[in-house]
Amino acid sequence: MSFVYEKIMGGKKGLIGFIILAALILVIFPLFLDSFRLNLVGKYLTYAFAAVSLVLLWGYGGILSLGQGIFFGLGGYAMAMFLKLEASSPENTAIQSTPGIPDFMDWNQLTELPWFWEPFTSFTFTILAILIVPAAFAYLIGSAMFKRRVGGVYFAIITQVIAVILTVLIVGQQGLTGGINGITDLRTLNGWDITSDSAKNIFYFINAALLLMVILASRVVLTSKFGRILLAVRDKEDRVRFSGYDVANFKIFVFCFAAMISAIGGAMFTLQVGFMSPSFVGIVPSIEMVIFAAVGGRMSLIGAVYGTLLINFGKTTFSESFPEMWLFLIGGLFIAVVMLFPNGLAGLWDDYGHHITNKLRFIAKGFSKLVPQSMLRKVEDAR
Repeated sequence: MSFVYEKIMGGKKGLIGFIILAALILVIFPLFLDSFRLNLVGKYLTYAFAAVSLVLLWGYGGILSLGQGIFFGLGGYAMAMFLKLEASSPENTAIQSTPGIPDFMDWNQLTELPWFWEPFTSFTFTILAILIVPAAFAYLIGSAMFKRRVGGVYFAIITQVIAVILTVLIVGQQGLTGGINGITDLRTLNGWDITSDSAKNIFYFINAALLLMVILASRVVLTSKFGRILLAVRDKEDRVRFSGYDVANFKIFVFCFAAMISAIGGAMFTLQVGFMSPSFVGIVPSIEMVIFAAVGGRMSLIGAVYGTLLINFGKTTFSESFPEMWLFLIGGLFIAVVMLFPNGLAGLWDDYGHHITNKLRFIAKGFSKLVPQSMLRKVEDAR
């Protein structure tokens, strides 16, 4: 019981924060938002997976990745490939010159399905690919970088370059990937229509539940011995190395774990929104994910979710009201938060939250004095 309370829930403070977040995304949003807005929040929550992964990687590991969109995109494309093949049955594509293959392949004069697309006819393989392919790619990058003690700003730049290369590859191979348009016109999941409002609402709850599970799993990792060593690596890497630990292996593991979390978000994005394109793989989305974590608090798993929601609400509001200025406004919001509240929203609550709780206690005491003592005794007797 104490393991669940201390390690998974994070003690009293962590439990309260988790319950408030769960109530917000599982109860309050569905009650007060219409289907369109709820689907929009569902899209924001898919980005929160990447923000949570950056808390692990950047906040606790001290490893700033500016290419987290790579893994978000790999997860999203894996799911999109399965859905596209299901939508490209010979009956649905009878008007094409080559029925049975995705429409963009037919437009680019391909006459058969590429070999690496064929396994994605299996839903089980697709689920495994969403988890394993990004982790394997992260392992290759991590091994190449961390074994050679490449870190800091060099690692950040290299991950950004890899994001650019992957984007260029996806855009350039239009016949294999759908090019700049991405993979669109996704209709069913194992025969279930995923374009209806009811399906989007169901995906929202699955998305929210998965995000809460990822937060709990991340807490288990961070409160374990591995998490303590990861913090030590961030603060005193040489001391940890001289103590006999292989620092590179710790970094590789957390990089792979963060990649898997981002990939789950990407796969849910494809289901929630209904397409995947290279615009979610490159530099801009990767930097936005860092902003989500920074605004929410790079040392807070739950703060990262609030940061993602706040930035995306602002982005949607600004882009609707000030379409030419919203990028500047978002940039200004990021600069203001980082300069005034370097620990993000979570740090703001840590610094000033006790004032609010003290005032609430004061109000509660004042209210109790207004209530006649005889009434309080009756309540106690009734208990």
